[in-house]
Amino acid sequence: MDALHEKYEKLKEELRSRRRVAVAFSAGVDSSLLLYAAREALGDGVLAVTGRFLSFPDGELEQSREICRTLGAEQIVVDFDQMAVEGFCDNPPERCYICKKAIFSAFLTAARERGFSCVADGANADDAGVYRPGMRATAELGIISPLRDAGLTKDEIRLLAREAGLPVWDKPSAPCLATRFPYGERITEERIRTVAEAEKLLSDLGFRRVRVRSHGDTARIEIDRELFCGMLDPAALDAVTSRLHALGFTYVALDLDGYESGSMDRKLRK
Repeated sequence: MDALHEKYEKLKEELRSRRRVAVAFSAGVDSSLLLYAAREALGDGVLAVTGRFLSFPDGELEQSREICRTLGAEQIVVDFDQMAVEGFCDNPPERCYICKKAIFSAFLTAARERGFSCVADGANADDAGVYRPGMRATAELGIISPLRDAGLTKDEIRLLAREAGLPVWDKPSAPCLATRFPYGERITEERIRTVAEAEKLLSDLGFRRVRVRSHGDTARIEIDRELFCGMLDPAALDAVTSRLHALGFTYVALDLDGYESGSMDRKLRK
């Protein structure tokens, strides 16, 4: 057995030791592989818990339902009002901690009501080296991270997900839409919906990995550098600028650094 599949077996052994596990399920590649492994290890002793909240990108909920149907996993959907969480809209550097503490507390309550005392998230081994205040919240709540504990990296998770036939194996990451705003810049429902619509436009134009960072009246677009030529095509430029202006942005800028996950955290990483 190679090193990758040894890690996968370690993952399943950890899950089996828990006997019954609720998986915080977002339909991303990490949580999808975790749910798949949990079904293999535990059969019906698995529950998928999915949140329905404002900053969860549109379309993700339906995809999560389809994956659960395919895997034969029971799923519950927890409605959650992020905007009502004290401190969330103020968008401090600890915003993710504040929000994740509230969301996972709701997940724990919902899971325990159904007889599941253990909740697992999709954090992986790569997450340990980046700014993730939400991980402190999950640790405080006793949430387990089996992928991370098994030493599985994002690339390894994608390989295993492809091998398992999961349709999301190459799906780009889709983090919380609140990450599109600089810390200290107030978050509103309208602003979240605006960046969601802006990113959908760019996705529909063929830009798979995209972020539209909102800096007041300026939209800063992040895409992979190799796609810059496509963005600078006159037809694409006209479509992007006209629509983003219509959404309320006075200025539209292309970030020459290209796509970077967590770019709003650059100052915090120094």
